[in-house]
Amino acid sequence: MRLFFTLITLMVLNMQSAWAEPQKWVTSWIASVQGPYPTGNPSAQPNMSVVFPSPANGANNQSFRMMVKPDLWSNQTRVRLSNAMGTQAVTFSDVYIGLQLGSAELVPGTNRAATFKGKKSITVPAGESVWSDAVDLPFVTKANQQFLDGKKLAVSFYIPNTSGPMTWHAKALTTSYVTPPEAGMQSNNESESAFSFTTASWFFLDAVDMKAAPDTQVIVAFGDSITDGTASTMNGDDRWPDVLARRLRHQYGHKIVVLNAGIGGNQIAGPAEYSPTKPFAGGPSSSARLERDVLSLSGVNTLIWLEGINDFSKNGMATPEKVITQLTEGVKRLNQAGIRVIGATVGSALGSTSAAHGFPAQDEKRQTLNNFIRNSDMFVGVIDFDAVTLDTTTGQMRPEFVPDSTVGGVGDKLHPNRAGYHAMGHSIDLDLVAGRRQVKP
Repeated sequence: MRLFFTLITLMVLNMQSAWAEPQKWVTSWIASVQGPYPTGNPSAQPNMSVVFPSPANGANNQSFRMMVKPDLWSNQTRVRLSNAMGTQAVTFSDVYIGLQLGSAELVPGTNRAATFKGKKSITVPAGESVWSDAVDLPFVTKANQQFLDGKKLAVSFYIPNTSGPMTWHAKALTTSYVTPPEAGMQSNNESESAFSFTTASWFFLDAVDMKAAPDTQVIVAFGDSITDGTASTMNGDDRWPDVLARRLRHQYGHKIVVLNAGIGGNQIAGPAEYSPTKPFAGGPSSSARLERDVLSLSGVNTLIWLEGINDFSKNGMATPEKVITQLTEGVKRLNQAGIRVIGATVGSALGSTSAAHGFPAQDEKRQTLNNFIRNSDMFVGVIDFDAVTLDTTTGQMRPEFVPDSTVGGVGDKLHPNRAGYHAMGHSIDLDLVAGRRQVKP
């Protein structure tokens, strides 16, 4: 018996010492914010009129439980709350971080309080965001880290007053939970009982950091709805960045993190103006959001840039020259920050049923951009998504990639379905994104 307890003690000490190695903060999950609500392009969104009866007033004495999937788990985390698109200060109180059991229910005993400079509440001015203090997650150990892969982290918080216009990420494709207005503080409640309403969007929360080994790499997938995952499977985690993340995990273990910085409808060159009082459904232009969505994150060293189809739509109408100029300037900014950039070719929207897409002039511009991406020396490599998704006999998307996997239906010949994202994710050279070599088609 004495030997048994000695072995148990040694196992515990070994687990503790494993986490004691030098570590750094790395961003493990993000949601590029936009808005304010309801400006955006959500998918499979339930009716939110009872939850938020007045978008101008926003949240009102109610609690949120945002479900997110960290790409890397550790025993220490911190979260970033954003009021980037607000027009008034927002107070966040009683912020908790726990492990989802199912629905809005948490695994008992995992809900841990987060503080802000030691205080349980923080008031964030309009246009700003704030990181919490570090939070210990004792349920995460080296021994069980791999079994938490794919599990959801529940970030719960309480807004005691009216928030005003709400910062959000419209297209979460993940179910989160909200209490009714005037329900009071419920964020410390591990039960699902108070969280009677669902949402397919993320509100206020835009980043989660985890402590990780110093050699951990962070890759950002940067783009529009085709990175955000339109027409993939609701709660399926099968966007192309998700597929890539799982492949990298299998190949390299817990050494590479993939983040999704897509916004449905996003453009490289537009819009020229973006603010809470002048919003745009596709969010701010890529150049306007590089700082917040990439450069301000922890540990980023690689970015995959897939964008441009919306610039050439009837909502954008940009020239290829303007898009290439903005893209080039963005790559230079990233390179100056030590971030290597991989270009990705843009798939066809020819024949799309979307009113803003599908016309021949758009396709001509797309091909001009793709020729630049394939031949430019400013990228460390190129991923040819166009070649993966193109039906060469029609110039349109391959027919098996068209039917919509999120809500069913015939699809729009613009957004790949689950099969299309699966093919895209499996076409990526892992050594390229891991920095083992430069590859161009």
